[in-house]
Amino acid sequence: MKSSTEPRGGADCTWVFAYGSLIWDPGFDPQEQVVARLDGWYRRFCLRSLRYRGTFDEPGLVLALDAGEGSYCDGVALAIPPAAEEPVMASIRARELFNPAYREIRAPLQLQDGRVVQAFTYVVNRDHAQYGDFTPAQQAEMIATAAGERGPNVDYLFNTAEHLSKQGIADPMLDRLSAEVRTLQRELT
Repeated sequence: MKSSTEPRGGADCTWVFAYGSLIWDPGFDPQEQVVARLDGWYRRFCLRSLRYRGTFDEPGLVLALDAGEGSYCDGVALAIPPAAEEPVMASIRARELFNPAYREIRAPLQLQDGRVVQAFTYVVNRDHAQYGDFTPAQQAEMIATAAGERGPNVDYLFNTAEHLSKQGIADPMLDRLSAEVRTLQRELT
């Protein structure tokens, strides 16, 4: 996080809400990073990964924001410096929207410091063939064994859980899933 003497994101910045790999691999140097809450959505492993964290033969799972009445997701708001907005947003869109499994939305975020900003984020398209409602046991089994272009699916899970924890963001679902995947990994070796 930037110190209070450095420029802070504001009306001139474009904000992106990170809830998964963008937290630990945003692909750019944020002007500011702030823990934030997005209302009406929750983080879940509901999207088959056929490229980055799995293959067509052995799909992995990645996180998406799924709509839920009364739900919320805690994550990290990333401020894009104004001079970098166009190339950074193009890079994020190429990464997140390479197929229509995600949709881009803009929504208000409540930042931990009390500010409210409008931010881009990427939510699941429930009509896409890669969307699914998986039990915790199914999630663990898929994540424990899958790998894709960006590496093992377990790295995605463990990095996300670790970086949420470093930000002080509790996610009991990811903690339970991480423990289950570690158990499966021990059983598979």
